[in-house]
Amino acid sequence: MKLSAYFRSHIVSLCLVVLFLAGWCVFAALAGVNGMVILLTALAVSLCAAAVLVCGYISAERRLKKLQRVADELERPYLLGEVLQRPVNAVELEYFNVMKTVSRSAIDAAESAARQRDEYRAYVEKWVHEIKTPLTACQLILAGGGDESKLRAQLRRADNTAESILWYARLQSAGASTQIAEVSVRAAADEAVKSEMELLIAAGVSVNTEGDFTACTDGKALVFMIKQLLVNSAKYCRGGKVWICAGQGVLTFEDNGSGILPHELPKIFNRGYVGSNGSGGTGMGLYLVKQTCAALGISLTAQSEKGRFTRFTFVFPK
Repeated sequence: MKLSAYFRSHIVSLCLVVLFLAGWCVFAALAGVNGMVILLTALAVSLCAAAVLVCGYISAERRLKKLQRVADELERPYLLGEVLQRPVNAVELEYFNVMKTVSRSAIDAAESAARQRDEYRAYVEKWVHEIKTPLTACQLILAGGGDESKLRAQLRRADNTAESILWYARLQSAGASTQIAEVSVRAAADEAVKSEMELLIAAGVSVNTEGDFTACTDGKALVFMIKQLLVNSAKYCRGGKVWICAGQGVLTFEDNGSGILPHELPKIFNRGYVGSNGSGGTGMGLYLVKQTCAALGISLTAQSEKGRFTRFTFVFPK
């Protein structure tokens, strides 16, 4: 910081000193004070004011240089607010508190971004391993003569895996677009079932759909969520049945598959949770369903009894 800049920042104080000296000189002259005394007094006050300014400048310059050295040594500059020396000056203390608040906010944002980056990388790694399974199966099917139904089922599985990571990326995007419109819940369910027909047939799962109502929501998101549940049923309800019922603003999805253990039920919507049924998947399907519901204002609950049923209930906003 230049000395001239420092003096300019104290121009108001300098003007007050000048006004004080002018007033003192006029008052002292009218009071008959000796001219030499007036001159010496004015000179003494001027020297004191100059000394205060110079000392203040030297102190500020030292603090700024120290601060710059600390900033240069930091690998992450946004941590500077955490290592600042607490000031004594009341005004500087207020700036210091604001700086600490901004610094902590920056730290939280940086840590959140790093955590999301690590989670995304981990999911991509899981996704790569997951999509290799159906692709390898396709190669084996083709090598064995190419059973069309089995090939279609594996291609559908690969497509679902690709769709899940695209949906995950969409949820991570702050500007993710949501298209809200009046949607027939029955039509969305039928579209999802039709899309997953190869997997369901390969797993021997039958689907019964009944009822309907119109909801104001994102139709593509609704189809995606139902498809994720159908994919789970194809994994854990082989040879079983699925019931999809819609009515009065509530959609229920139930299968008579292997069910979920009571202590695992509260965790099924957690990111990456697989559970004791572990099928080698990414554990992201139900997490994506839950996050999509949260984005659309849909209430989602799950009930299950091991060996009997698993039921998901979607309550749409009125």
